[in-house]
Amino acid sequence: MILDEHFWTQRYENLEIGWDIGGISNPIKEFADTLTSYDLRILIPGAGNAYEAEYLFKKGFNHVFVVDIARPPLDSFIRRVPDFPSNQLIHVDFFQHHGKYDLIIEQTFFCAIDPSLRPAYATKMHELLVENGMLCGLLFDDPMNATSPPFGGSMDEYRTYFEPFFFFDKFQKCNNSILPRKGKEMWMELRRKG
Repeated sequence: MILDEHFWTQRYENLEIGWDIGGISNPIKEFADTLTSYDLRILIPGAGNAYEAEYLFKKGFNHVFVVDIARPPLDSFIRRVPDFPSNQLIHVDFFQHHGKYDLIIEQTFFCAIDPSLRPAYATKMHELLVENGMLCGLLFDDPMNATSPPFGGSMDEYRTYFEPFFFFDKFQKCNNSILPRKGKEMWMELRRKG
């Protein structure tokens, strides 16, 4: 299985988007509601329909950037949020993206990439964040699938990828997941090491 632009474009075109919950997830919404600096540069990689970006933008965060390898969700987003700056919707493979961000929000992207890319994911996150920048969001703490996305994993496994690059401010079972994911998610707040 090649998880490339064609694969993900077909998933959107065929409405095979079971990961899409139709809005911002509870844990990310609660976290977003604690943010007080509206000047933060925020990246949401593999954002799909990017409900998190919509929520943040409507709260007044004007430096939100959305990256996705597939074009259909970006087109859908701009129809839904027409005043969002189009230059902040970036159609690119995440691993080819360059920039510097204060905060990166993880929501169903990590579980969508080939598990062999997980070490590269941690390295890339470190590269994209400013000093003391934060990687926050949700990961599945469940075996899930081994042959197709969403790929599962465990907190112990994830630690091996992130420990060289991040301080662990929070790394724990999630207590406010949506019902279908209850007991299967963990919340992370990781701060970039210098």
